[in-house]
Amino acid sequence: MRAFIFPGQGSQAVGMGKALAEASAHAREVFQEVDEALGQHLFKLMSEGPDDQLTLTENAQPAIMANAIATLRVLERDGGVTLSGKAAYVAGHSLGEYSALCAAGAFDLATTARLLKTRGQAMQAAVPVGVGAMAALLGADIDTAQKLADAAAEGEVCTVANDNDPSQVVISGHKGAVERAVAMVKDYGIKRGVLLPVSAPFHCPLMQPAADAMADALSANPPAAPLVPVIANVTASPVSDADIISNLLVEQVTGRVRWRESVGAMEEIGVTQFVEFGGKVLGPMVKRSASGDVETVSVISMDDIEALLKTL
Repeated sequence: MRAFIFPGQGSQAVGMGKALAEASAHAREVFQEVDEALGQHLFKLMSEGPDDQLTLTENAQPAIMANAIATLRVLERDGGVTLSGKAAYVAGHSLGEYSALCAAGAFDLATTARLLKTRGQAMQAAVPVGVGAMAALLGADIDTAQKLADAAAEGEVCTVANDNDPSQVVISGHKGAVERAVAMVKDYGIKRGVLLPVSAPFHCPLMQPAADAMADALSANPPAAPLVPVIANVTASPVSDADIISNLLVEQVTGRVRWRESVGAMEEIGVTQFVEFGGKVLGPMVKRSASGDVETVSVISMDDIEALLKTL
């Protein structure tokens, strides 16, 4: 059994999608459609930079999605395969959940791009720059990370944002609280705490204004039922009901990304192969999270697509 998975923010890089667009008209169509939907030259930014503009949340989110969907569309159109014929489930990390839903037909491409632009802008606007922060805790499990976050909070927000795998947890909240947590890691037996170069504290209660904005956006652009179930970030369980998906996407803005548990849920259902589109970020997390022997495949280039087609 196979799952198609989609990376989140941080997987962007200048040059992304360029070689694929040069090799395939189907990829070029995706990038052009996203540009038209957003009314901006996003693909030029993806191809040429500058990096500081691509890294902006409102650009990075639709760019990562466009790159992943372009890769999938080349596989489908050039390879003559369908997602529903080759994958039993889809899942994505944070914004990657939107890519997964687009891949599974719950949103069309233009709508997905506009939703992610709105999401990025709303997340950036929710907290003034310098007020919030995020940090990766390396060598931390979820329980230890939450204890550290609780101890560091001191009346401020500090909570687990991403449970990525058994050895990596990300915390988010007020800058002072997150910095206190990083300073205290050794007291909790955690190997290292690293402040992340992000512009806002994602997946914590400080993002409530962005959640409200997404509730409005999703009310105006509701999803359809996906072709295959999506493993939702906030529940780490499969869902196919369009109304529930919409509600979970709103919750996801302030809620925890339960990626480690999502991998476990897919493995329990019987997924043995995880195919990541547009990145090489989730595969290592899957390997560290899986209890058994699973295969991970990263699909970025035409060579990757052709290699995957031989195995499907």
